Amino acid sequence: ALARHSVRAYRDVPVTDDEIRTLLELTGRAPSAFNLQPWRFIVVRDQTVKDQLQAAAYGQKQVGGAPVVIAMYADMEDTMAHLDQVVHPDLPADKKAGTIAMLQNTFGGMTEEARGVWANAQANIALGYLLLIAKSEGLDTSPMLGFQADQVKNILGIPAHATITSLVAIGRGADDGFRSHRHSLERIATFR
Repeated sequence: ALARHSVRAYRDVPVTDDEIRTLLELTGRAPSAFNLQPWRFIVVRDQTVKDQLQAAAYGQKQVGGAPVVIAMYADMEDTMAHLDQVVHPDLPADKKAGTIAMLQNTFGGMTEEARGVWANAQANIALGYLLLIAKSEGLDTSPMLGFQADQVKNILGIPAHATITSLVAIGRGADDGFRSHRHSLERIATFR
C-alpha cells in the first residue's frame, strides 16, 4: 500500500475479467453509512470508447492508454428505488420495513442534488479501497477528476442525476512515474 502512486503510462498487458471482478468485489467491501453502497462501476475496455473518454478527459493519455478504465459513479436515486435490496436480508420483516421507512424519511426530504452529494461522499470511501486494493493485487492506477462530466455521462449512458466520482485508469505501469510523496505523520496528525 505504501508504494501506491498514480501511474499514467501502461504496458500493453491485458487486465483479465477475473482481476477486475476480484478488484470490484473487494472494493464493494468498503463501508457506507446505513450500508447503502451507492457506488456503481462501468468497466471500459473498448478502445473506441476509451478514445471518446480521453477526449472528454481533456486528452489525458492514461485514459486511452490503459487496458481498462473504470468510470465510478454514485447513484443515490437507484439506491433509493431499491432499498429492499439494501436492507440486510436477515432482518425480521417488521424491522426491515421499519429500516426502509427510516431511510425513506432520512433521504426522501433531501433534494436530489443533496442526495447526490451525500452518495458521492460514500463512493469516495470505496474509491480509496479500489486504489489500494488494485495495488495489492499488482495493478497500477490513476484516478482522475479532470473530465467533462456531461460528456462522460453521455458516452457511457450514466444517468443525468448521478455524480461521477472518478475515472480510474488501470493496468500495469510502463514506467515508475514519480515516487510517492506524502506529508509526514507529524504534519497531518495530532495525538492527544
